[in-house]
Amino acid sequence: MKTLLLSASDPAAAPRAAEIIRRGGLVGIPTETVYGLGANGLDEQAVARIFQAKGRPQDNPLILHVAQPEEMENFCHDIPPAAYALAEKFWPGPLTMVLEDKGVVSTLTTGGTDTLGVRCPDHPMTLEVIRQAGFALAAPSANLSDQPSPKTAQEVLDYFDGRIEGVLDGGSCAMGVESTVVDLTGEDPKILREGGIPGQEILYFLKG
Repeated sequence: MKTLLLSASDPAAAPRAAEIIRRGGLVGIPTETVYGLGANGLDEQAVARIFQAKGRPQDNPLILHVAQPEEMENFCHDIPPAAYALAEKFWPGPLTMVLEDKGVVSTLTTGGTDTLGVRCPDHPMTLEVIRQAGFALAAPSANLSDQPSPKTAQEVLDYFDGRIEGVLDGGSCAMGVESTVVDLTGEDPKILREGGIPGQEILYFLKG
């Protein structure tokens, strides 16, 4: 397999990446945090390829990337008001919210759980890929499991050249750390992973 390097300077790059993903392929995509390994989050076979490529255990859920906050309602139910408030404050941005899964995405995406992690990345090229594809993307970090998360397209190629269909080169990631993950499915929000936004800032915001 030849891995295509799609350049940000090429206006056809985002549409080409979306086309690859629509066909069930994998594409390294830039975000403000780290590069992700994107696939159609509703296609079980495509999602299974993410786990295979990364060597990732299948009980480890993936984050679903959407282009706008309203898309949460397509994939999640019983969404609390806190989710809408956080989306208005921090999206697009390095925040993942864990919500009640609606059963639309592949069970591989949720890791077999009844919850789903959702975020809206702050990178214009990846947002355009999501819009062009017409569906949300399952996208963990584009690294081999237990290896450092990539901050450049070249680092993605170093991991996956010849093993995935493409890499969308959107430049170096601005933050270089993963998104913060907050669980909103219980009575009180819980920070599950510290990342690009300090967890205490999120909890302080929710307390008003």
